[in-house]
Amino acid sequence: MSLILCIETGTDICSVGIAKDGELLSLRESDEGRDHARKVGVFVDELLRETGIAPDELDAVAVGKGPGSYTGLRIGVSFAKGLCYGLRKPLIAVGSLDALTEVAREDYEAGILSVADWDRALLCPMVDARRMEVYAQVFDAQGRPQNEVSAEVIDADSFREFRSQGRPFVIFGSGARKCADVLAGAEFVEVAPSARGLARLAQQALDEGRTEDIAYFEPFYLKDFVVTTSKKSLF
Repeated sequence: MSLILCIETGTDICSVGIAKDGELLSLRESDEGRDHARKVGVFVDELLRETGIAPDELDAVAVGKGPGSYTGLRIGVSFAKGLCYGLRKPLIAVGSLDALTEVAREDYEAGILSVADWDRALLCPMVDARRMEVYAQVFDAQGRPQNEVSAEVIDADSFREFRSQGRPFVIFGSGARKCADVLAGAEFVEVAPSARGLARLAQQALDEGRTEDIAYFEPFYLKDFVVTTSKKSLF
């Protein structure tokens, strides 16, 4: 039996869950803005109390590694690393787009999501990167990646090689809605980032011994963080 604490903070949603053998036991989430630094610890404490699990009973801590919000990722990864140091537990990193795709697959399995010809569908999770840019990757319906993670400025030609295959091209995530009218033929569905998307993937990683070096692990930002100077006059 494996108990894994799962943390996803790469977007406006702060999400924490506890999974047993890849199945979610309990979940806490908030989409009330980027208050992750305060909420993530509270959520962890609430989940441990609710499930009656002591911190040292956890077998690992899993975290969404990105790409996503620079600040959100820093908060989630730093918290996860701190827990792993203190509890002497392994750290598991799960790609945030992989996890978002897993949420979509779970929603379809549960009958929450309806997509025609699902088995042939191409799934494209998108995380908002401001303006018309998104962090994205294409997967098949079994969750297997079909290309590399990229930062895409979306226009009418984006993902044309996939959209021209005659298969459903399904987009979802925090960056997808703004792209729906630009990508002809794409099918937009409501799927939000969640720690529950980490559960099965984290269990697979733990079973295969794919853990991270806690001292050196860093989030996958994809792009460098850029500090800008405010144009507002202070005086």
